[in-house]
Amino acid sequence: MELRVGLGSNPFQMESWEASGKVFSDVPADVDPVKYALPVAEWIGKDVVIGVKVFSEKGRTAGWSNLFTLSVVPPLAPPAHLQAADVREGVRLTWQGGAPHHWVYRRSPQDSKPVAIGETETPEYLDATTEYGTPYQYSVEGFRTGGDIHAFSERSAEVTITTKDTYAPPAPVGLAAVPSIGSIELMWDRSVAPDLAGYRIYRAAGDGPLEKLAETGETPSYSDRAVKSGTTCRYAVTAFDKLGNESEKSAPVTVIAP
Repeated sequence: MELRVGLGSNPFQMESWEASGKVFSDVPADVDPVKYALPVAEWIGKDVVIGVKVFSEKGRTAGWSNLFTLSVVPPLAPPAHLQAADVREGVRLTWQGGAPHHWVYRRSPQDSKPVAIGETETPEYLDATTEYGTPYQYSVEGFRTGGDIHAFSERSAEVTITTKDTYAPPAPVGLAAVPSIGSIELMWDRSVAPDLAGYRIYRAAGDGPLEKLAETGETPSYSDRAVKSGTTCRYAVTAFDKLGNESEKSAPVTVIAP
């Protein structure tokens, strides 16, 4: 098998291309499909024409394959300084690189090789599909396409990160206190946190400090039956998840027990 690469011309002249083209004769002929890496430094910024000719054992050939014209562009520098940060939404990646587009790759423990998970035109990416406690390895590849130009950089060095759930649910909203006979009925909007474990109720007498009164399950209500009639009480509520991460307190409400 013979691989020939030569400069293109307009109009194209086969004889000139055959005479001046560079021949690569070490192309493997016993694999399918054939893959061969070409050194292209001498053709950067130029158009080249590529053709392949296959020979039989007796040295006969049916001629050249279809000829392919390729614009050889300068190589893209690999993305540098890749960093991974554990954020509430998942893993945020940032890096430095001048490529117009980037592929983001991720490898988890069950993956034998990096898997492309997304494409971006900016040097940052948010992976919102991570799971807490799982180690992930990330790398980034730059690329440029347009017309017959398809240029790819080498991949960046990998970075490893294991996400941890250190994020509390959002503070409850909509807290209301309704005086009732012998109790104060508290109600608030249900939390949307997927790992919600329950709520903590805080109470203060008059202008005193808020102190923990009770802890409930996922039901967004509580009945305070341990309040004296005529007492001015201030209430606030927090939400906590299954790992014990507790939110900020809700906006407080004040009520006078009947």
